[in-house]
Amino acid sequence: MKRKELIQQLEQTKNWDIIIIGGGATGLGTAVEATTRGYKTLLLEQLDFTIGTSSRSTKLVHGGVRYLEQGDVSMVFEALNERGLLLKNAPHLVSNQTFLIPSYAIWQKPFYTLGLIVYDILSGRKSFGKSRPFSLKNTIKKMPNLIRKNLRGGIVYHDGQFDDARLGLNLAQTAIENEATVLNYIKVTNLIKKNGKITGVVAIDQETQKTYNLNAKIVINATGVFVDNILKKDNPKAKKVVKPSQGVHLVIDNSFLQSDFALLIPKTKDGRILFAVPWHDKVILGTTDEPKEKAVIEPKATEKEIDFILETTGRYLIKKPTKKDIKSVFAGLRPLAAPNDDEKTKEISRSHKIMQSNSGLVSIIGGKWTTYREMSEDLIDKVESFFNLEKTKSVTEHLKIHGYQENTNFKNPLYFYGSDLDLIEKMIQKNPDLATVISDKLFINKAQIIFAIQNEFACNTYDILARRTRALFLDAEESLKIAPKVIEIIARELHKDTTWQKEELKRFTITANGYLMH
Repeated sequence: MKRKELIQQLEQTKNWDIIIIGGGATGLGTAVEATTRGYKTLLLEQLDFTIGTSSRSTKLVHGGVRYLEQGDVSMVFEALNERGLLLKNAPHLVSNQTFLIPSYAIWQKPFYTLGLIVYDILSGRKSFGKSRPFSLKNTIKKMPNLIRKNLRGGIVYHDGQFDDARLGLNLAQTAIENEATVLNYIKVTNLIKKNGKITGVVAIDQETQKTYNLNAKIVINATGVFVDNILKKDNPKAKKVVKPSQGVHLVIDNSFLQSDFALLIPKTKDGRILFAVPWHDKVILGTTDEPKEKAVIEPKATEKEIDFILETTGRYLIKKPTKKDIKSVFAGLRPLAAPNDDEKTKEISRSHKIMQSNSGLVSIIGGKWTTYREMSEDLIDKVESFFNLEKTKSVTEHLKIHGYQENTNFKNPLYFYGSDLDLIEKMIQKNPDLATVISDKLFINKAQIIFAIQNEFACNTYDILARRTRALFLDAEESLKIAPKVIEIIARELHKDTTWQKEELKRFTITANGYLMH
């Protein structure tokens, strides 16, 4: 589906059943849910799909060991069920990851083993593998860089790992294949009302600056940390419903973990847990939980957050990572439901909330990637009851997601394309020059750049290097190095002149600098 054809659909459709504002996990999941239930669905994202929080996760599909400790059993149960469905519906993106919790105190091994047995029981037939205690010898063998002093062994359990930005993109493609119209770079600037009720939205195409008035029976606000902005357009006096909380991740070389197991640090100084997870030949460390006053598109990690992650990780590893070892640093904002005054952000429920304003605007806040599908199903169920619509049945539980491919070879650096890898290989057969490698370090070739523009709605360098190939998340310096080559290919493909190329390099350099350690 080319952008041109999608814009045509936008222009030719007089009335939509549902317009969804926001192209993150929740919005994209809702588009799939709504269109497969027969609603004429339009999704508009002001920038790129998953540009915010949804591409900045710890890359885990998990029940949430932490929620179990907090006693939120029903949430863990629901998340473990969804984790199992995701493995079935997107096996090209979800894999089984083994985790190790090191045990340094006599009580830790029995305590965590018991908790994780409950975790296994809750996952039922959708289990990813059995949790079990690990001897000291096995623990050291599996994670040789762990500090040995007082180490008594460990506990091993299983959870899911996935690729967040790719899943977002694949959901957009799945929605389109099921007759939705889904567009990035179209910003909703206003809501249209008649007699105090919302009847549509005003939106501007950020590429052409063209404005559209779009009619809809129902408008859904799924803008994550920006939910309040849309609520204010609806009612300037609206009370804030979102409290952003920042999570930071650092990416370092795998020589610090020397393992294909992930490390879970069960108790940090601020009572959270910290992960060190192998990811594309690197290790992702995170995360933090810092309340923020304001939602921004490109949140920045603070020195304090970076130091906290390095210091906590360093307490467990013989070879300790330092600032100069960081390949990339990225921050995301969680859209937590605004707390009562005495709640700390790490204690605010991660489950979602759905609300309806007097004007009919439906907003969804909270939630997490793992439960995106269940949230979307709940949202459309609620929409049907809010608007007295005939009840329809959800079909997403067993819906294969675009790119679906069984027996994915995760050793192939391009595994995340799933069934689309065939299309890239065909492009290369037609034009062998496209096999030219742009980055040895990150396994990126010319074909991927062209494929991203032609088939994956990428409009610029940032889209391609952050969310289509995850280069920027893995190695910011390398991304800056290959950017001029990537820009040249984009310019040829989109017929842009040298002035555009210079400007584009400037733009990308500013963005990429936010991922670098200075």
